[in-house]
Amino acid sequence: MTRSDGTPVRVLVVDDEPDLAEVVTGALRYEGWDVRAAASADAAVREARAFRPDAVVLDIMLPDRDGLSVLRDLRAEQPHVCVLFLTARDAVEDRITGITAGGDDYVTKPFSLGELVARLHGLLRRAGMTRERATDSLLVVGDLELDEDAHEVTRGGDLIDLSPTEFQLLRCLMRHARQVLSKTQLLDLVWSYDFGGRAHVVELYVSYLRKKIDSGRAPMIHTVRGAGYVLKPAPQ
Repeated sequence: MTRSDGTPVRVLVVDDEPDLAEVVTGALRYEGWDVRAAASADAAVREARAFRPDAVVLDIMLPDRDGLSVLRDLRAEQPHVCVLFLTARDAVEDRITGITAGGDDYVTKPFSLGELVARLHGLLRRAGMTRERATDSLLVVGDLELDEDAHEVTRGGDLIDLSPTEFQLLRCLMRHARQVLSKTQLLDLVWSYDFGGRAHVVELYVSYLRKKIDSGRAPMIHTVRGAGYVLKPAPQ
């Protein structure tokens, strides 16, 4: 996904939690997007004025003032910027307040980075601000294919049914094909940013994937002892 003129999508991440901001900006840069961060409301308005983002990931609770006032300032200068609220609040009233104030979508903490990225893709696509590269939706590694738009996976032409989390994990492994990813990296990219080192979750879902992807076939998902996991084409 790029801007209409072919340049990278611009996203501003506004959150006063340094660890969270770092994880989110890293995941968005992984998409090939141009990403900047701000830790306060006033800094966000200044950064947006200079950066002119296409989308803003906006924490509703900021140290100097709330995200709703930031939204008003952003929209006064950029009426069509997409805004995804990010907050620890999960009450229905809070979600309604955010959306009725003009936010385009709402994600509550803890959250899946895969879901956040997918929601931004959807917002930008619906706003007509971007265009898709012709090959962006299809990932191919050996005889394994993953269609991100159709949400389908095949191996050797056989359709494989995956759960949403299995799909996100496979997508991550395929985008990093031949690259060893640690359990911590996979937790950051696929699961909630604050899963807190629950490595057994990664081990469990890798075993699920192996049963569906590798069962009865030459294996593609490999364990690298002491390092993590890697997906690579099966030997012919």
